[in-house]
Amino acid sequence: MGLTAVVVVAAVVAAGCAGSTRKPAPTTTPVREVLTRRASALLHHDRTAFLAGLDPRAPRFAAEQRAMFEDIAAVPLASWSYTLVKTDAFPLPPSADGTVRTAAEVRLSYRLRGYDTRPVVSTAYLTFSRRGTRWYLAGDDDGAPGGHRTAVQLWDQGPVRVVRGKHSLVLGLGDPATLRGYAADADRAVPEVRHAWGSGWPGKAVVEAPASLDQMAALLGARPDDYRDIAAVTTGEGGGNAAAPADRVIVNPAAFGELSAFGRQVVLTHETTHVATRLSTDAHTPLWLSEGIADWVAYRDAGRTAREIAPELAADVRAGHAPARLPDDADFGATASGLAQAYEGGWLACRMIADQWSPDVLTAFYRSVARGGTLDSRLRASLGIGTADFTARWRAYVRRELG
Repeated sequence: MGLTAVVVVAAVVAAGCAGSTRKPAPTTTPVREVLTRRASALLHHDRTAFLAGLDPRAPRFAAEQRAMFEDIAAVPLASWSYTLVKTDAFPLPPSADGTVRTAAEVRLSYRLRGYDTRPVVSTAYLTFSRRGTRWYLAGDDDGAPGGHRTAVQLWDQGPVRVVRGKHSLVLGLGDPATLRGYAADADRAVPEVRHAWGSGWPGKAVVEAPASLDQMAALLGARPDDYRDIAAVTTGEGGGNAAAPADRVIVNPAAFGELSAFGRQVVLTHETTHVATRLSTDAHTPLWLSEGIADWVAYRDAGRTAREIAPELAADVRAGHAPARLPDDADFGATASGLAQAYEGGWLACRMIADQWSPDVLTAFYRSVARGGTLDSRLRASLGIGTADFTARWRAYVRRELG
């Protein structure tokens, strides 16, 4: 789908003005038309057409939308479309002037030119109003049920600057020098990941760089405290689905800025590995494996010892507290007390497979896990040993490397 793309919308049940004694005129078609015009205006940067779709009696919302239209101007869009899920998605308070309104649940899909082979998909809850015979977009903050809100995008937070690297695209709100640094780190990360993981992924990274921790949390729909010490995360859906939304590496500028040059490179390589492995990751993939392989790629050619890379687990081993089991998924929670040890233990498990079998066996084992079956069966098929023997071997490896 290219720049001439038009909006694809789903047919939904017609809805009308609540409380009317006559059969209401369906709102589905006019709402679709508003969304179609809005998508085309954003895609082709047609300011006049974009503003014409906004309710003239909603000045605050119109001002916010004008700012958003300018803030997204530099973003290289290849496609932008809306799918109308349903109108009358939740009740609206009565309008003081009797205006007919409807709340709609909408799915936004967009792609970045030259980078996304699949779209990014998010949900919006929008309010539409009728003035005379014409419908307009009137708001996006009227409150959907269950606390759901329209997903925040980077361009909702300020003017987006764009830096293009050889293998990366950085969209950010910070100063250009900082954004160029992100692009340089991502450009070094992509070849490392391609060398370790191989093909079957776009071979490019898209980095979003908000200006603060609060903005990062808003992009993720999360609490800031959950990501205060996290330098970057990767969004996306696993499951081996080729239609899964495109990934974004989202940077926490506060935590990322405190890292050394080596630390920044490790973080970007780790997150880029998640981009590469996403289609081979699903609910069957334990976090020790998905996080462990990301760290294995990031540290593969670091030239540092296991004790330097896993200092927290090394301290536990020296104190006589070697781990008794592989990290489970709960150990990777943002507030888990042994979070560092979980990452270090997962890294050592993947490093052991690469060392004692081969890097190719490690990546093949990773891919096989997503095909289903028990972890024990996949270990036996790939490594020739079951979970109990693998865990015992890993415990001995941890003690030998860190003791």
